[in-house]
Amino acid sequence: MKRITSVVSIVAAASLFAMMLLTFADVIGRKFFGNSIVGAVELTELCMLVMIFMALPLASLAGEHIVFDLLDRYLPARVLHLQMALAHAVSAAIFGGAAWLVWVRYVRTYSMGDVTARLEIRLGPFHQMVAAMLLITALVHVALIVREWRHRSDPAQVTFGGHAPPRGDA
Repeated sequence: MKRITSVVSIVAAASLFAMMLLTFADVIGRKFFGNSIVGAVELTELCMLVMIFMALPLASLAGEHIVFDLLDRYLPARVLHLQMALAHAVSAAIFGGAAWLVWVRYVRTYSMGDVTARLEIRLGPFHQMVAAMLLITALVHVALIVREWRHRSDPAQVTFGGHAPPRGDA
């Protein structure tokens, strides 16, 4: 599992770095040479797509999504476990549904041979990657449901965003 998360992290980081270099080179080209890089906007958009969807399952796994915890300090641990399991179930359903919708789009895009406007880069593989990463994110949330279920009787095991819930005067 660590190897997979490492590879996904490296791909997301490399995509971010490529976006940074491309933007830097494009700005330098425009300011000093009067020409921007052909297709820079398309490449930036594709790099952003890769970065966001590669990082999505990592954010879910680490519990780095936004958490609204106004009442958590007042609720019993069992209710908190149920709340987290329900939140992960809804998230899994949403990400799974999104994966299916993007997969349908991938099939259409692939069959029609859609490409970007300027550089004519095929869009099918990018839609396929997005669908796969959304599915993986849904599976991460299913795994988090299992984790919550296993620890449902242990108040110390309730986690929110990878951290213990706020208790007491904190």
